[in-house]
Amino acid sequence: MQRPWYRQFWPWFLIVLPMCAVAASLYTFYLASSGADSMVVDDYYKKGRAYNKDLTELKRAAELKILVTLSYEDSMVTIKLDGAQNPREGIRVNFTHPTLEKQDHNFVMTTDAAGVYRERLDSPLIDGAWHLQIEAIDGNWRIQKRITLPIADSLLINAGS
Repeated sequence: MQRPWYRQFWPWFLIVLPMCAVAASLYTFYLASSGADSMVVDDYYKKGRAYNKDLTELKRAAELKILVTLSYEDSMVTIKLDGAQNPREGIRVNFTHPTLEKQDHNFVMTTDAAGVYRERLDSPLIDGAWHLQIEAIDGNWRIQKRITLPIADSLLINAGS
């Protein structure tokens, strides 16, 4: 006596293989469509045109001979500026992570009585490579540098380098 087809091994084996491929392709499609690539810029042309403005701000910082002393310890960012810039002006500071956009920190700092900028971050900066950008509130000058955390003691950043 022969068993019906649904009680035999080979038909189910032949059905399961394509079903696994379909399930895997649906999961791959879900992974590909669920997260947007944050590194792609929608308006690349305007970003390219703004690059020349950035160069003038960097040159202005070099003309002012701005020297930055940066230290970071226990979520506290401390910055001291030396040079011909206005010693009491506010600055914008951007810590940008190369791949993790949600880790970026952007804030405005003002000086204390000693002329030192201090800011305590809500969430600590993770160890690794960061893009640091410091600029005047009015956009007159800008310093940018690629840094690596943790910093042993303090980091000197020269505007011309």
